[in-house]
Amino acid sequence: MDLIEVLQHRYTAKAYNPDRRLPEEIVAQLMAALRFSPSSVNAQPWHFIVAGDEAGKARVAKGAAGPFAYNAPKILNASHVVLLCARTTLPPEHLQAVLDQEQADGRFAGEEAREGQRKTRAGYVALHEQAGDLGMWTQKQAYIALGFLLLAAGTLGVDATPMEGFDAEALDGAFGLTDKGLAPAVIVALGYHSDADFNAKLPKSRLADSVVFSRA
Repeated sequence: MDLIEVLQHRYTAKAYNPDRRLPEEIVAQLMAALRFSPSSVNAQPWHFIVAGDEAGKARVAKGAAGPFAYNAPKILNASHVVLLCARTTLPPEHLQAVLDQEQADGRFAGEEAREGQRKTRAGYVALHEQAGDLGMWTQKQAYIALGFLLLAAGTLGVDATPMEGFDAEALDGAFGLTDKGLAPAVIVALGYHSDADFNAKLPKSRLADSVVFSRA
């Protein structure tokens, strides 16, 4: 299956088969898609909470209460669920950990290159801190990771459902996100759809090329 076929085939699942589990090798590939996602100045301003058992999914499902209860069955019946979180701050210790990892991975030819990367990243972080939009910036990076996860799932034949409909306070209570400097961005259910999934039978609908593209 080529890329266009994957893009045309993948869709947002509305109901999952609770009896079908994702193989561990598939889960590992999906997690790699998240870990290796790009981010601005390689800040990696995210954390991913993965639920692969009933207890873990039940914790995530605490965020699907009240007006968001319609999302609870997707979370509980999916094979795995990922809560993508954005960092609310990028403190020196996080930036240092990223820099040290880059050093360990051989990204710097010397101290000058290392220092240049440190200054560039710190400069971008400072700009967003001064503008008061650091949280918005990190959320944008989390959505880049979401795109990589959805494309990876489609390539691997895995159904996925991104969900913004959740109670952020309930998720904070379940996982202590605020104390960890995190904010929930999006929940993604992963698995295999059930026969009750009406969306699996519907054709994909997108605006025409002439509407969404123009030439510079």
